[in-house]
Formats: sequence, C-alpha cells, structure tokens
Amino acid sequence: MRNVISILMALTAAGLPARAGDQPQWGQRFTRNMASTETGLVDRVDFQAGLNVKWAVDIGRETHGTPVVAGGRVYVGTNNANPRDRRHVGDRGVLMCFSEKDGAFLWQLVVPKLEGDPFLDWPSGGIVAPPTVEGERCYLVTNRGEVACLDVNGQANGNQGPFLNEGWHMAKRDQPAMEVLPGDADILWLFDLRKDADVYQHDSAHASILMHGDLLYLNTSNGTDNTHRRIRSPDAPALVVFDKNTGRYLARDREGMSPRTFHCTWSSPALGEVGGRTLIFFGGPDGWVYAFEALKKAPPEGTVETLKLAWKFDCDPAGPKQDIHSYLRNRKESPSNVKSMPVLHEGRLYVTAGGDVWWGKRQSWLKCIDPTGSGDVTTTHEVWSYPMPSHCCTTPAIVDGLAFVADCAGTVHCVDIKTGKACWTHQVRGEFWASVLAADSKVYFGSRRGDFCILALDREKKVLCETKLDSAMSSTPVAANGVLYVATQKKLYALAKTEK
Repeated sequence: MRNVISILMALTAAGLPARAGDQPQWGQRFTRNMASTETGLVDRVDFQAGLNVKWAVDIGRETHGTPVVAGGRVYVGTNNANPRDRRHVGDRGVLMCFSEKDGAFLWQLVVPKLEGDPFLDWPSGGIVAPPTVEGERCYLVTNRGEVACLDVNGQANGNQGPFLNEGWHMAKRDQPAMEVLPGDADILWLFDLRKDADVYQHDSAHASILMHGDLLYLNTSNGTDNTHRRIRSPDAPALVVFDKNTGRYLARDREGMSPRTFHCTWSSPALGEVGGRTLIFFGGPDGWVYAFEALKKAPPEGTVETLKLAWKFDCDPAGPKQDIHSYLRNRKESPSNVKSMPVLHEGRLYVTAGGDVWWGKRQSWLKCIDPTGSGDVTTTHEVWSYPMPSHCCTTPAIVDGLAFVADCAGTVHCVDIKTGKACWTHQVRGEFWASVLAADSKVYFGSRRGDFCILALDREKKVLCETKLDSAMSSTPVAANGVLYVATQKKLYALAKTEK
C-alpha cells in the first residue's frame, strides 16, 4: 500500500497569520536570498560573557539545521545526544520547538535512525532539514526521508489526525509503540520518499521545502550508495511536488539527473516570475541549474505529472560528463554539483557551483545567469562567473548591489553584482558550511571552527565584531522580529541588544 497517510478532505490551515517579521522558511520567501529586512540587530556579541544574549538553550550535540521562526515559535533540527525525553535512548533525529519569547521548550519530533547502512542516515547527524511553516502547519523532511506535515501546537491541543500513529513512528522499528505525551509532535500526514518515490537517500535527507499556494516543491536527496561509485536508484526524481493539504504526490522532474549525480541531491528550489512565467529554479546534483514551469493545477488522481523544463544551464561545461565516479577523490579534476540554493534578485539568478566538498576538485564559482530563454542556455545566458579556489556549498546573500558568499577555505567574498568582481574578502580559520546572512547594514557568519563575525554591509571591509562560539556552526544565522538567532552544534542563541 502506498505509504502516505492523507486526508479525504483537504485540511484547512487557517491558524495564526504569519507576522511580518517572522522567518518561516530558510531564506527569503520564493527568492531564497539570504537577506533580511529586519532592523535593530546586534552589532556585537560575546557568547561566553552573555553580552547581547537574550536567551540560550541546549539542543543536541550536532546541529546542522538552520532555525526557523514563525508564530511565536522557533524550530531547529538537531540530534538526540542531549535528550529532552529520557525515554529516547541513543541516536535519533530531532526537531525541537521552543518559545520565541524566552526559549522555553514546547515539543519535539523524535525520529529513529534508518537501520543498517550508516550512509543512508549518517550517525549523529540528526534532522538537518529546516522546516517551512505556514499558519498552524509545519512542513519538513525527516532524517528517514519522510515528507511530514506537523501541527505547530504539538500535542498541546490533542492528536489532530488523520495520522494517529505517533507512538509507533517515534519507536524503534523492533520496539512496541510508545505512549504519546504532551511534549511530543503531532503528525498530520507523511509521505515516505524512499518507499513511494524510489529515492535512495545518501548521508542525510536535506531539503528546505518551497511552498507556492497549495504546492510543496522539494529536492529528494537521491544519491550514491556507500561505495560512492554507484547510483542505486537511477530513475528516481531529483525534484518532486506535493499537495500541502493531503500529502498527495503530484509531479516530478524527468530530466535524468540521477545517473549524472556525483554525490547527492541536496539543493533546494527557488521560485520567481520571469517574462510572464512562474518558474521553479533548481540546482541539480549534476552541476546544471534547471528552470521548470510551476505546476498550474493538480493532475488527475493517481497520476504523477512530469514537470515541464523551461531552460537549463551547465555551471561547468568543461567538467567531466562520462564515467563521472572514476573521478572520486580527485581534487584537481572532477564533475561539479550544486549544494546551495539558486537566488533570484532583480532579474538575475545567482548560484554557487563546483567540485564536491568531500570528493571533488577544489574549484567553484559564483554564477550570475540571465533567467530568460529556453532550452540549453549555457553558451548564451551567463552574465558573469566569479571563480573561487575552493569548494563552496553556501547560498548567496544579495543586498545593495553586493553578493556575499562563504567558501570551504574559510573565506567570505563580497562581490559587485554588476561586474562580478570582488570588492573584498575576509578570512577566518574554519571552513564555511553555513551561508552568510545580510541584514540591517551588516553581514553575519559563523564557521566550522567556531568563529563568529559581524561585518559592515559595505563595499569597504569593516569588521564590527569577531568572537568565539561554544562549538562549530553549520547553520545560517536568522533574523526575525528584531532578534538574531544563531544555532551552534550544541546551543540555540537568541541575540538582542540587552546591554545597558
């Protein structure tokens, strides 16, 4: 039986309206720009001394999910190394929900790890996908590759259904169902990408769901097996579409990206209006950027529609195209992939692409693309290309004619978006897995060595603050309602101007 629990009649998500200052998804709505219009944010902080720390809470011990803030709640994905519920012993994926006001714990989704091969659900990795929140619904992808719709209230208002098997879902597969308590999540529907879309996920299921009307667009995390040389599901989709109300599987791409995947499908989609068309922009695991026409209506029941391609762009036309997995561990020559999200800004599309951070060449680019046209636009629609001598997996932040990207060599690049030339660079000791946030005339970023920096958003480099975190940082800083949120491996911080 198809492993989706759906509703016979559409759920109504008529809950709390989104507040103007909320940050209900990763990046700006639709465009994915890592920029915020929030003001009054901190320009200095000392995490150890508590300077400008409004509140801080313990989370797991390995946290890669970017926080999301909506409806008075803060959500963050982490692991179970610091259990909130002692019934859950050992490694789990966890989504924690806290009060935005004071960091009080509200509820959590606890998900057992996939059994067997660790390359399906990496040990201690936790839930790495940032949720997307609308009204009283929270959408995310679990560490088991399940697309889930949750009630933002958890079990505080009872088990809403139609999914009523939370006790079974949070128990290990060889254990009986657990008692559902007030601090547990309330699941409304689930769709298992592995069982029902033939996805073979790799390392972790990482996707930030893009919501457009009643539709959810997301990448699948389809990738190699544990040899890193074989694609187990070559016919699996890279991009899929669901009905947000029922969890019904509506559409998928059929561009054949999976056989050309060098590592995994981890780039989440963006959306924009170009030339009268609503387009979905997608960074492919094969190093191409794709634009698909947005789905106009749901297909007939039982049908999975094929997304219509508008155009595609090869970010690395000189890279190897045949026998790609023979380039494994080759740091000088390899295929490219896209791990970041494309960003649409003022009629141009910006994306970072290049060699795989774990297995590929130490070379990447920030590309500026004209998002018009049709078919293969590789040779006609590149506006400029900014080279970086290292890997890059971060999404651009674009404000005031400047693009900010951070690479895996510990360098933040400030690039003029008209010329594609660097205005300045800033070096720290650790590599960057997290994107830069541009907000309130400042740029914020943290590294894998625990560096945290605040610089002026300007063509001339000006360092406002450099300090140390309690641990490494893999997630993007987030601004919401005048507060800056920073998730390290171990703690979630709310930063606000508290100094006298």
